[in-house]
Amino acid sequence: MGSFSDFLENEILDHIMGVGSWTSPATVYVGLSTADPLDTGGNLAEPSGNGYIRKAISFGSAGSRAITQDAIVNFNEATGSWGTVTHWALFNAESAGNMLAHGQLSTSRSIVSGNTPSIASGQVVVSVSTGGMSTYLANAMLDHCFNSTTYTQPSIYVGLAETAMSDATTGSTVDELEMTGYAREAKTSGGTDWGTASGGATSNSTLIDFGALTGTSETVEAAFIADNLSTGAGNILFYDNSPSQVIGDGDTVQFPIGDFDISIS
Repeated sequence: MGSFSDFLENEILDHIMGVGSWTSPATVYVGLSTADPLDTGGNLAEPSGNGYIRKAISFGSAGSRAITQDAIVNFNEATGSWGTVTHWALFNAESAGNMLAHGQLSTSRSIVSGNTPSIASGQVVVSVSTGGMSTYLANAMLDHCFNSTTYTQPSIYVGLAETAMSDATTGSTVDELEMTGYAREAKTSGGTDWGTASGGATSNSTLIDFGALTGTSETVEAAFIADNLSTGAGNILFYDNSPSQVIGDGDTVQFPIGDFDISIS
C-alpha cells in the first residue's frame, strides 16, 4: 500500500478547504527508487541514465478508500545497472514535477543491463487510512489525484453531532444537535477561514461561532465538516469524535482561532 506525499497532503487540504486549487494531473507517472523516498520525497533515489525513465500509469475508479493500478507498466530495457530497486513513487510529470505518493515493492529487484522491468496490474495501490476523513471524500480525492476525475472545491460548513460518527456517516445520517439556534456554520470565505496547509495539517483562521443555543441540554460527541448548509443534507468530509461536551441552555458554543484542526497523515 502506498501513502500520500507531504506535498499532496497539503495540496488536498488547501483544495478542499478553499485556500488554493489543485488541478487533477492529466497523466500520472510511476518511477522507481533504490531507497524509501519518505513522505517528503527528500530520500528519493531514482536510477539515472541507462535507459531509465518514468512511465505513465493508470488506475481504476477508487473504492473502499483505495485506488488500484489497472494496467501493466513496462519500463525501458536497462542498458546498464539501475541498482537494487526497493520502492515506487508516483509523480505529476515525466521528469522533475512533484511526488504524489510512494510505496514499497513486495520484493526488491536488482536491475541489470538487459532487464526490462515491469509492474503488473494491481500491484500499485494508494489508500487512505480510516478515521477522520469520510469514505466519500477519500474516494473522491483519490480519483481527483490519480484518475483525472475532478473534485470540485466544495463549500465548507462546520457542524456538531450528538453521537459518535464513522467514515460512513453522511449528511443525512449524522445525528446533529437539536437545540434552538443551532445551524451549521459557513466557513468558506475566499480562502481566509482556514490557514494554508503545512505538514499535512490546517486549522481555522477565523472564529467558528454557533452563538448561544437554548433549550434542553444536549451533549456534543463529534464535530464535522460538511459540504451543505442544511441540516440532514450533503456529504460529510471530515469528522472528529471529540471528548463529550455538555451544552446547557443559553451556552455559547465556539471554536477559537486555531482550535479546529484538520490533518491528513
